[in-house]
Amino acid sequence: MLKDEAPKPQRGTVAKCRALRRELTLPEILLWQALRRRPAGLKFRKQHPSGPFILDFYCIDAKLVVEVDGEAHSRDDRPQRDNVRDAWFARFGLHTLRIPASSVLHDLDAVVRGIVTLARDRLPLHHPAAPGGPPPRDKLGEEW
Repeated sequence: MLKDEAPKPQRGTVAKCRALRRELTLPEILLWQALRRRPAGLKFRKQHPSGPFILDFYCIDAKLVVEVDGEAHSRDDRPQRDNVRDAWFARFGLHTLRIPASSVLHDLDAVVRGIVTLARDRLPLHHPAAPGGPPPRDKLGEEW
């Protein structure tokens, strides 16, 4: 597993996350049932705290945030607030994928395939060496 690049949670968000994990919406429950099986070996977290926000689902290795947006996300100033939030995460190298709740309800398999495809495309080619691990071969003087 790679280092979590998401900002550390602000005070109070961890407790709120614990409560939200017990109050998932139907689309979130359905998506979580699929993502918790680690499709393509990808590990997702649900209701993950980061900064002042709570992420619906988060894949650390792919630096991918998955948000399930209900109908309320299209009303009032929510689209603008969502754009600000997405831009804030982008500054930390995280990509936000917004999925309409109706898509999850109508074609869960297609949604999961799309998430997995995007996540796999965002994976680094190699995991970095562990701190204190062996140096690269060229630093040891070994020949290939």
